[in-house]
Amino acid sequence: MKRERATRLLADMITRLEDGAWPLGLVDEVYVFGSYARGALEPNDVDVVIEHGTDRRWLGESLDASINGRDSYVGMRQALRGRSRGISFQFRGRSSLLDEGFDLFLLWRKGEPFSLARERLASLTADPAAGPAPRDHMLTEFEGLESMVPRPARIELFDRHAKGRISITPLRLVDGDLEDSEAAWHVRRRWVETSPLRRAATCALAVLEQRGVDLSVVTLHGQRLFGRDQPAERCFVDLGWNAFGSMGRLLDSGVTWLEVLRPHRTKPMDALLIEPTPRA
Repeated sequence: MKRERATRLLADMITRLEDGAWPLGLVDEVYVFGSYARGALEPNDVDVVIEHGTDRRWLGESLDASINGRDSYVGMRQALRGRSRGISFQFRGRSSLLDEGFDLFLLWRKGEPFSLARERLASLTADPAAGPAPRDHMLTEFEGLESMVPRPARIELFDRHAKGRISITPLRLVDGDLEDSEAAWHVRRRWVETSPLRRAATCALAVLEQRGVDLSVVTLHGQRLFGRDQPAERCFVDLGWNAFGSMGRLLDSGVTWLEVLRPHRTKPMDALLIEPTPRA
């Protein structure tokens, strides 16, 4: 993206933090790193670290998200960036990034005036010599898709792949109708016709049908397709990294993961099919 747009995204985020609506009042520190912080004219995205505390509501909603296979950070992520895309958040990642040798630029710390955050943002000037930072934890399976795989997911998948614990297959999704009428009804019931998630869900289930997967073992975006009395969960379909927090646990239990990287109403969509390697 252009640097000017990246700067606007950060400025808008500062304004949202200043408003202080829950859960943004829990934020303690905000750091920027990566190509934008180094001055790149066209950064891949804006890498931001959020350090935060918790309260009773946060703990309750996080527990509920974990139990129901959802990402507990969806609400905070949306509160920080609104409807805009382009910021890649890492929550409570300061220590690990410093250990990896990353330079973190402090944008704001709780108790400081937000005018200081805006001054710091303005001090991050462009440097024509600073190109986009090379992405770490890359696999050949991510080539061409790297902007749609957030860094925490790249790290998780890279480590598992390096240890031989998973295989990853990139897929280009194709529009089509579902053969299973009950699964099609489930999708229509959950999302309106114009929703990107309806299209993403239909395409994902269609590719599973084509690969011979029994849809009765599938969990779609946090919900089983056919109600109660179903076989054990063997495949989880996630739309836009919504349930990433549950990925490791499910892969460890032998569940296949199909990730639709960026649901869209009209544009081509890609997915990653992540399959646990059978243990010897």
